[in-house]
Order: sequence, then C-alpha cells, then structure tokens
Amino acid sequence: MPRVQLHDKTFEPFIPADELERSIDAVATELNRTYAGKRPLFLGVLNGAYFFAAELVKRITVECEITFVKVASYHGTQSSGQVAQLLGLNERLNGRHVVVLEDIVDTGNTMEHILALLKDHHPASIAVATMLFKPDVFKKDFPIDHVALRIPNAFVVGSGLDHDGLGRNLPGIYRIVP
Repeated sequence: MPRVQLHDKTFEPFIPADELERSIDAVATELNRTYAGKRPLFLGVLNGAYFFAAELVKRITVECEITFVKVASYHGTQSSGQVAQLLGLNERLNGRHVVVLEDIVDTGNTMEHILALLKDHHPASIAVATMLFKPDVFKKDFPIDHVALRIPNAFVVGSGLDHDGLGRNLPGIYRIVP
C-alpha cells in the first residue's frame, strides 16, 4: 500500500484490507447472533457506508433486508457540524429491528440526527453498526453497538471513505499525512 495523493492531500497506509475484512467478519458474527429469527432491516448511510454495507451484508446469514438513506455533514476534511438529509426513507419501520450501517462515527452528529428521525417511526429496536469509530471525539450519549475498528482522531479515506469525492475505491484505510 503506497502513499496516495488525493487533491492537495497525501495519505499513507493505515489499516490493510485484510485486517478490515476480519473486523467486518467479527461484526457480522455479532449481528447474526443478535438478530437470529428477527429479520432486521439494515439501513446504510450513503455515500460512505456502501462499502461497509455490501461487505457486511454478504456475511449476514439471517433473513434480512437492506435499504439506504443519504445524509451529509463533511466539507473537505472537517465535519461541518450540520447534518442535511438528502434522500429519505421509504420503508415502514414500525415494529422492525433496524440496524444503521455507517462508515465512520466520530463526533456523532450525523448519527444523532439519523437516530432522532428513526425513533419517530417507532421501530422495535435501533442499533448502530460502524466500520470505524473515533471514541476520542465522540460527543454524544447513545451507544455504538457494533464497531469493526476503533481508530484515533485522524482523517481517513478508503473502503468507502473519501476526501472531496476521491479515495472511496482504495482498498483498506489510509490516513492523512500531517
């Protein structure tokens, strides 16, 4: 994994693809156990979570459904602190077990917004599963139920994560070079 240049930033290898895949395997095992007989609805958050959602759901052995919503809160390498819902939810959630799939949870602003919207639909349960979690900057009071990998507060790209549209296709995870 050599360094890569995306726009005006340089990124170095951080988490190899095989380590990421093993971590996704572990989350899938947890979810298969937790949702046995419950038919969960996986709700992927676009654009970033498409990779995690695809890789995770391939490993899910319980009967399930998947759908997506699109929200945005990043501009460049910084969270804007504002969340704008761009594409809504079409499925009925009343009485359903919903698992929100996110590429990365850092401050928790995006997830807080999504969870508030989902609660209005009266699901049986809501859980959060994320590919990456930055516990050092997480500022909210709700659980992150299933975490593939915990990482320090560094800006990262690859496996669905981007820098202004570039880098989502990189295998594994790369971090910005200061």
